[in-house]
Amino acid sequence: MALARKPPVKVRVDLKKEDTVKVISGRDKGKTGRVLRVDREKGKVLVEHVMMIKRHTRPNPSKQIKGGIAERESPIQVSNVMVVCPGCGKATRIGSHTETLMGGKVRRYRVCRKCGQTLDRK
Repeated sequence: MALARKPPVKVRVDLKKEDTVKVISGRDKGKTGRVLRVDREKGKVLVEHVMMIKRHTRPNPSKQIKGGIAERESPIQVSNVMVVCPGCGKATRIGSHTETLMGGKVRRYRVCRKCGQTLDRK
């Protein structure tokens, strides 16, 4: 009898693609890298040069795939990374500020909790 898997709990992910993050726990603790992909459903991020795994690939001449052992990144849990502030250069939590624009529109942007600098490009 197989155990039924419960669906993963949705976690709020404030990280975006191209953010610079620092790994705060796990086997790659201390490494920094760029976010390549964010999976909001599973609560995981793919970080450049972090959590490298070896993938054994079989050659498939019809699809022009060369066989061998390839190294690639594996997703890491969002809770194990912190965004690096471009202003102070430290790993920080993400805060949010809102700004009211002309016409009554409200714009929310991410800020560094340590120095208050915005993390989003305007």
